[in-house]
Amino acid sequence: MEAIRGEQTLAELSAKHGIHQTTIAAWKRQAIEGLASTLSGKAEAVQATGKAELTRLHAKIGQLGFRGVLCSLVR
Repeated sequence: MEAIRGEQTLAELSAKHGIHQTTIAAWKRQAIEGLASTLSGKAEAVQATGKAELTRLHAKIGQLGFRGVLCSLVR
């Protein structure tokens, strides 16, 4: 939050917390992007896409598991 507020420089925050400036800058960028996507509704779209992908993968796992059972019965 300190980095987002901009009250101190990255160098000051780095010295204060013992974390490299690049790491703080990356965290700041990720936080701002996350907030932007949450406020714009993109996070919900990504979550819905993730759920659809998870459902597809579960179906594939079930299909592969069923094939394994069939193969073991044939042997």
